[in-house]
Amino acid sequence: MSFSRVKGFILGKIRKFQKISLAKKLPLNGYKPGLKSYVDNLSDEDLSELNGLLDWNSFISDANGRRFGMVAWGSKRIEPQEIPDKRIVAMHQRFNLNGQHVLEVGCFEGVHTLGLLQYAGKVTAVDSRMDHVVKTIVRCGMHEKSPAVFKCDVELKSQDYSLLACDFIHHVGVLYHLRDPISHLLALKHYVKKGVMLDTHYSLSEEADSSYIVDGREYSYKRYMEYGKKESFSGMYDHSKWLLLDDIVACLKQCGFDNVEIVEKRSERNGPRVLLYAST
Repeated sequence: MSFSRVKGFILGKIRKFQKISLAKKLPLNGYKPGLKSYVDNLSDEDLSELNGLLDWNSFISDANGRRFGMVAWGSKRIEPQEIPDKRIVAMHQRFNLNGQHVLEVGCFEGVHTLGLLQYAGKVTAVDSRMDHVVKTIVRCGMHEKSPAVFKCDVELKSQDYSLLACDFIHHVGVLYHLRDPISHLLALKHYVKKGVMLDTHYSLSEEADSSYIVDGREYSYKRYMEYGKKESFSGMYDHSKWLLLDDIVACLKQCGFDNVEIVEKRSERNGPRVLLYAST
């Protein structure tokens, strides 16, 4: 077993212990009321059982202000997640998602899926982890929503792009977990018709100390260690490649998304991050 996998296993055990400790003292009630759903009709006992059936790493509140889900660990996702997320609101304002088909890459536990379903005509949600697929289906089902949700590793070269065909793609928190992000970006031309909302970490030029070649062109990147399949917030492989922002933009334009607008750059704990829109 590789060092990163061993570290990921240990990290997972630590976080599981933290979650068990938090579960004993985290209140079920007292949060800001959220969306109406079937959850509202559950007793506290039934909702507590639902929260314990799956290994939730985020939570929302029902219309009664009760917790549906669980925190991740420590200080991560310790408040109810907002629906819709402000980035989804902005995406709708920019692209007008009414009647459009949106593909969500990395659906996690269905929080953003529910937000997209408030605007889009159709939502397809994919994730590389089966437990995330199941949690998304459960969360959406409890809100009387039934998006298409399935397991998909977007890095697979033998991809059936017809399953991913969409008008717009919601791409948040995934690109910087991929080991071949360039090939993934260049493949968007096969299934995204109109536009992209991308929120991702990237590498500063002085941090990019490695490079790799795709289709005869060399791309610089910062190597970032990942913990593999067992860690919910990790990439699926032993490392990911953080690209230069200029290369991300260039790939999008190469796919035919000529109009690229960077709307936000921000500094986060793990490094610089960008929010951008791209359209044909």
